[in-house]
Amino acid sequence: MQTFNSPAHPPKRSAARGKALSAVLLAGLSTLMLQSTALGASGPVNAVGIENEYADVIAQIGGKYVHVTTILSDPNTDPHTFEASPKIAKEVGAAEIVVENGIGYDDWADKILAASPNPARKVISAQQVLGLPDDTPNPHLWFDPKTMPAVAKAVAAELSALRPDQAKYFADNEQKFEASLKPWFDAIAKFKADHPATPVAVTEPVADYLLQALGADIKTPNTLEMAAMNDSDPSPQDISTQNDLLTSGAVKVFAYNQQVTDDLTTSFQEAAKKGKVPIVGVYETMPTPGFTYQSWMLAEVEALDKAVASGVSTEKLVAKK
Repeated sequence: MQTFNSPAHPPKRSAARGKALSAVLLAGLSTLMLQSTALGASGPVNAVGIENEYADVIAQIGGKYVHVTTILSDPNTDPHTFEASPKIAKEVGAAEIVVENGIGYDDWADKILAASPNPARKVISAQQVLGLPDDTPNPHLWFDPKTMPAVAKAVAAELSALRPDQAKYFADNEQKFEASLKPWFDAIAKFKADHPATPVAVTEPVADYLLQALGADIKTPNTLEMAAMNDSDPSPQDISTQNDLLTSGAVKVFAYNQQVTDDLTTSFQEAAKKGKVPIVGVYETMPTPGFTYQSWMLAEVEALDKAVASGVSTEKLVAKK
């Protein structure tokens, strides 16, 4: 769990995460909440971003008027297998504002919030902000260029409702945040123009929203992506198709989930190396230290551009100094 002090998935994995909230944890929530004081109307807003990319946006919008804690922040951890603890349950339950992803990706947080109801608490779901149905197949919404501008507006609005005296401050920061996304948007447009319909292979749909925005042609069978995301076995036919794409060099880049690797992922990496296909690691949580949401997204596009234009692999992102 990480604290920001500013002067600022799908059914199978969702079920697995839900089991992490044991009966003991849920039973203890009421006691934990009774020990918490009522939410104040002054001082920094106590906020929680379930995933660190959302926590980062809260911190940028709220600045000195928020104290932000993130739950999922370790780039070496698979968020799909995360298990909540009583300490985390207390942190989430006591927050004045919570930002989550939705679409089952972090439904354990919904269980905590339901077990500690508070009508004054503001909960922002990226899924709801974007108006997406529960059966949306790809939950990795932060890679969609439309997501964070919409979430930032919702955060500014809810912070203004909680601290109306600082509404202009939050609105100004939201405008600064939106302007700071321009280098990323420009890089997306340039990639799309320079490398139209670039054929790519992936392990699971972590960065698919970004790849689609780049105009890339995702050649990996969708059924293989979904199987990998849901911890089920891809069909032999899909595995063969993927290996053929990689060993033959039919794709220009192989993007794999850097936080979820197994024997199958390793075999695809070896196939990519055999076919001289550059490899790019993509993340489910924002790499730390040194990244903001904006610099992370820009770094992913730059890594993909290096792969396609120069054949350079970037399996691990490192923030620029």
